[in-house]
Amino acid sequence: MTTTELWCDRCGESATATAHTACASARELEPPRFCPRCRRRMKVQVLPVGWSAVCVEHGEVRG
Repeated sequence: MTTTELWCDRCGESATATAHTACASARELEPPRFCPRCRRRMKVQVLPVGWSAVCVEHGEVRG
């Protein structure tokens, strides 16, 4: 059985270690910076109509 660790998409630390209240409030205004599945830093592009973040392993997320 494999355990999948989830990571905070703003700070890159373990999502279950602390509450991440500062990260949650910042994420209301900012795009994610880290992939929540593999903890890799994502390539982020901010556009006038939203944002896109790309993980080389898991693909693109838009918002």
